[in-house]
Amino acid sequence: MKFNKTHLSSALPFFLIMLMAFTSFGFSCSQPGYEWLEQMKNAEKSTVLLNNSKGVVPLLNLADNKIASVNMGYPYATEFDSVLNKYTDISRFSSLGYSSGSPDLDRLSFDLKLFNTVIIQTPGAVLNDIKSRTFIRDLEKSKQVILVLFGNPTHLAVLDSLECPIIWSAQSSPLASSFTAQLIFGGTAASAKLAVDVSQKHKRGDGFSTVATRLKYSIPEDAGINSAALTRIDDVVKEAINKHATPGAVVMVVKDGKVIFDKAYGHHTYGGPFTTKLTDIFDLASVTKIAATTMAAMRLYEQQKLRLDTNIGAYIPLARGTNKNNLTVRELMLHEAGLVPYIPFHNSIKPDDFSRDSSALFSVKVADNYYIRKGFYEDIMLPRMLSTGLRQRGKYEYSDLSMYFMKEIVEGQTSEKLNEYVFQQFYKPLGMQTAGFNPRMRFDTSRIVPTENDTYFRKTLLQGYVHDQGAALAGGVAGHAGVFSSANDLAILFQMMLNGGTYGGQQYLQSSTISMFTSRQSNTSRRGLGFDRWDPDRTNRYPSELASPETYGHTGFTGTCVWVDPRYNLIYIFLSNRLNDQPANKLSSLRIRPRIQDIIYEAIQNTRVSSNR
Repeated sequence: MKFNKTHLSSALPFFLIMLMAFTSFGFSCSQPGYEWLEQMKNAEKSTVLLNNSKGVVPLLNLADNKIASVNMGYPYATEFDSVLNKYTDISRFSSLGYSSGSPDLDRLSFDLKLFNTVIIQTPGAVLNDIKSRTFIRDLEKSKQVILVLFGNPTHLAVLDSLECPIIWSAQSSPLASSFTAQLIFGGTAASAKLAVDVSQKHKRGDGFSTVATRLKYSIPEDAGINSAALTRIDDVVKEAINKHATPGAVVMVVKDGKVIFDKAYGHHTYGGPFTTKLTDIFDLASVTKIAATTMAAMRLYEQQKLRLDTNIGAYIPLARGTNKNNLTVRELMLHEAGLVPYIPFHNSIKPDDFSRDSSALFSVKVADNYYIRKGFYEDIMLPRMLSTGLRQRGKYEYSDLSMYFMKEIVEGQTSEKLNEYVFQQFYKPLGMQTAGFNPRMRFDTSRIVPTENDTYFRKTLLQGYVHDQGAALAGGVAGHAGVFSSANDLAILFQMMLNGGTYGGQQYLQSSTISMFTSRQSNTSRRGLGFDRWDPDRTNRYPSELASPETYGHTGFTGTCVWVDPRYNLIYIFLSNRLNDQPANKLSSLRIRPRIQDIIYEAIQNTRVSSNR
C-alpha cells in the first residue's frame, strides 16, 4: 500500500489555475478575460448545493476546524486543493494511494481520525463502487463531511442515504474546481437548482442558496476592470528588480471583495536560487502597528478596557512617577506624545549581555548564533524608554516608542502576550495561516524571504528574525514591528476591516470602531488612531496621486505597504525585501509603491469612463 498525504504548505499560483481553465475550455491566453468570466458564470449556474439545511456551507468557525481534503480520483485535485488552502490550513489526502479494497479504505479512515471536517472530491463514476460509498457514509458518522461531486447528475441517485452537504458540479475542470472550492468557504455563492429529478430525495428545483462571506479569487474583469490595464504593474516591478531596489516582490489587489491581481516577482535574493512565491512570508516592519497592535487596541476599546483619553500611567504602573505618566493613549496612537522617534538599543549592548550559545541565562534568540540575556528588555530597554525626555506634546512626530508602550498596555489589559492575543482573536479564526511573530518557530526558512545581511549588529543573514533591532532584542515581539505575513493573509485581515468588521460570518470589530480609528483624528497631522492615512497635501502624492481622502493603511521600512480605500472598495498590498543588499531608500526614490498604486486607480477610472460612454 502506498500512503499518499501531502500537507499544503503553498498554494498553486492562481494565474496558473486561470491558464489551465482557459486551456480546458479551448481558449487562448490572448483572448479577453470576459470569456473566462462567462465560463465562471456557467459554472455557477451548473453547481448545486444539496443537503445544507444545517447551514454547514459555507464553513464557519475556522479556528475550531481541522480540515482534510480527500481526492477520490478527481483529475483536478491539485487546483481544487490549492484554492481551499487560500482560506485556511488544509491537509491533503488521496485515496489513489490506497487500494480500492475495504482494508485500505479503513486505513484512510484511520489516517483521518484527527480531523473533524473532511472535504471529499470525486468524479461520479467512483460512486458506482459500494465500498467507496460505504467509506463516505461511515465517515460522516463521526465527522463533518462535505462531498463535492463532478460530472453526470445521475450519480446523485446513489447518495440518498447521505446527510452531509453535497456540492454537485456538472463541469469537471480547473475552473469548476476553483468555483466549488470557493463555495465551501463562502468565496462564491450557491444559487442554482436541479433541473431534473435525479432520485427520490433530490428532485427538480432542489438546491440551497448561500451568500459570499469571504474573499473571492478571480480576475480583473470580474470587478469590471480590463486585465490589460494592470499589465503595467509588471513593468514597474521589473524596473525595481533591474535597478536593485528589491530582489523580489509580491503585489496583490483586492477590489469589491475579489482578489483580481496576485503576482510574485523576482527572487529571494539577487541571483539566488529561490524564486519569489505568492505564499512567501515577509517581514512587515511597521505594518505591524496596524496588523497587530492597533487591531488589539480596537478590540479593547470596544470592550471598554481601553480608554483613549486615559493616561498611560493608569495602564502601565512602571510609568507612574515618570514623565510618561500623564501621556494619553490617544497621544500615543496619533504620535503626538512628544516621544523621541527611536532609541538604538543595539548600540548599548555590553559583552556580558549576549552569547553565541543559548542557555538559561541567554534565552532570548535574536538571530542565528546570537542570544541576548534574559530580562534585557525589562531591565534595560523599558526603563530607558520611560526615562527619556519629552519633546513637544501635541506636535506630530512619528515614534516607535508609542507602540512599544501600546504593547505594554495591551498585554496588561488582556493578561496575554501581544503575539498570542492577536493570533487567537484575529489570525486563527480568520484563517490566516502565516501571519504572526517569530515565524522561524513555525515555518521552514525556504518560505521566509531573507530581509537583510546584517553586517553591523547580528553579523548574519536575517531570515525569519525581525529586522528592527529593538523588536529583535525584545524577543521578536513588539508593538511597532515583528509581524511576518504573506500577502493573502493581509488581504483577509483588511477585507475584514473593509467589510465593517465582519468576515466569514463572524463579527470581529464594530464598523463604528473601524471608522473612528481609520478616520483623521488630529488637527496637526493626517493620522488616524494607529493608522496612517491619505495626505491632504497633494504635493506629497501620498500614498498615491489618485487615492481618495478615505484611504488608510501603513508602510513598512523593509519595503512593504497595505492601503485600504473604502471609497473604491479597494485593497492594495505590496511586499518586498528592499533591504537585501542595496540602499534602503531606492525603492522609495523610484516611487515603486505609489506608481503601482496609481496604475490600479487608473485602471479603475478608465473602466468607469468606458462604461459611461
